[in-house]
Amino acid sequence: VSRSVTLPTKKNRSNLPVLYAGGKDFFFRARFYFIQAFMKKTSIIPSLAIIPLICAKAMVKKSKVGGQAIIEGVMMRSKQKISWAVRRPNGEAVIERFPFISISKQYKILSVPVIRGAINLYESLNIGYKALTRSVQIAADESEQEASLRPESKEKFAFFLSLLVAFAVSLGIFMYLPMFISQIFFKNSVIGFNIMAGTIRIALFILYLVLISLWKDIRRVFEYHGAEHKAIFTFEDDKELTLENMRPYSTLHPRCGTSFLFLVALICIFLFSIIDSCVTVFIAPYPNVLVRFLVHIALIPLVAGLSYEVLRLSDRFQHVPFVRLLILPGLWLQKITTKEPDDSQLQIAAAALKASL
Repeated sequence: VSRSVTLPTKKNRSNLPVLYAGGKDFFFRARFYFIQAFMKKTSIIPSLAIIPLICAKAMVKKSKVGGQAIIEGVMMRSKQKISWAVRRPNGEAVIERFPFISISKQYKILSVPVIRGAINLYESLNIGYKALTRSVQIAADESEQEASLRPESKEKFAFFLSLLVAFAVSLGIFMYLPMFISQIFFKNSVIGFNIMAGTIRIALFILYLVLISLWKDIRRVFEYHGAEHKAIFTFEDDKELTLENMRPYSTLHPRCGTSFLFLVALICIFLFSIIDSCVTVFIAPYPNVLVRFLVHIALIPLVAGLSYEVLRLSDRFQHVPFVRLLILPGLWLQKITTKEPDDSQLQIAAAALKASL
């Protein structure tokens, strides 16, 4: 079911509220889609620049309501629904939502500690990439009918190719390169190797964020990221999602995935040091850095699962000074990944959040 509401002039906007989910929405031209399943993968390949950021944030536990900035829009995820709102070049806002229940909620065996974290990683990557891909299609002003006319085989190939390239580049830069450099200096020291590799990994990630923030298109994504945080702050304080209520809030949110990236990096250093020590003692030393790299890649689901459990505890004890100290560097990172949004971006974030509730 779709519905389109056009507000003809700015003067009479106050007399023409858009009714959505039983309440007044913001005043802008909008088309609402209510769909019952995931949308088909599109052949429009989004910019690969923000894929590493999506991968990193996918490691993080989601609270009651979470979100993600996408191309010219915002994706929001609640416990039972996922939605996104994206603005087209003509100013029209496209809002789509569908029900979603995590597979870990459907099968008890998948909800046990550690396993649920690995499931969360997969689901977050899957949802995040689909939201990003769909936002590129909408922002390019391509209709669903146009997308459906393209051969399905081409869609699958484009999706697979873009995903493969993005992950290959991310793993090569943020996983293999730090390990290759660390191997030169700490070939026989497991702890020294992983500390240096982790430090280089963090430095490369910060450099990556700084560089992509200089890109005009990515800067707009970061502005939508800030709008997402303001909308969630307003919702958490039980306030109505109006521009007046949203504007005063900070763009830095303590439960944003970026806030926990430093903590995840420390967990990775600790776990990889233990794993490497066990491999060296009970099996044999690594013959080369490539073998160690492949072992670490194979253990990513385990790392994701354990990180998820640690982050559940850290989220519960954010008031503890030591935990706040670990989260603080992540808040500093948000000064790069979030920018002050304008009113139109706040409207989009609020519309996406309303649709997810």
